[in-house]
Amino acid sequence: MRRWVTIVAVGVILCGSPAHSEKEQRHGGPHLGAGDAVTPSAPGQDTFAAIAEIVAILEADPATDWSRVDIGALHRHLLDMDALFTRAIVDENHIPLGLEMSIALTGVGGQAAGRMVPAHAPFLARRTGWMSDVEIGNDAVLWTVSATGEAEAARIRALGFYGLMATGAHHQRHHLAIARGDTMH
Repeated sequence: MRRWVTIVAVGVILCGSPAHSEKEQRHGGPHLGAGDAVTPSAPGQDTFAAIAEIVAILEADPATDWSRVDIGALHRHLLDMDALFTRAIVDENHIPLGLEMSIALTGVGGQAAGRMVPAHAPFLARRTGWMSDVEIGNDAVLWTVSATGEAEAARIRALGFYGLMATGAHHQRHHLAIARGDTMH
């Protein structure tokens, strides 16, 4: 009995339902022939996927003002996000009640940090109530995030630079706004 339940469960996972076609039963599962319509869902690359999703949203919205749409701006922003998360050189130092981060302004990661950290810091402050101060020097962006209590300071330190940059579920709306030609933040 247990073996039969396992086989049915695997069948449901693979086929979506325990009742499959005669062809599937003969061949032991879904058969993908030349005439079958199966579409992969993974687009293969994150920047492409994000842009494709935004384009589909814009195309489905009859109120889209195509004279303002700027997919190139969204593409540049997505490249900045990638450079920031894969190439930025960040030095983190624990301070009383928070974290001080120095992000080198060298290379594409530093250039992205120079654009993105000053834009994200005020959003983080509004979202969390933490102090979020940015200074841009000749060689680095200095970002200090602090709280009023040690419990929140521990959270800030645990998140670190990358977690703080990812805090706040606003990125998807932000990407749509960029593509529509609206303000960045």
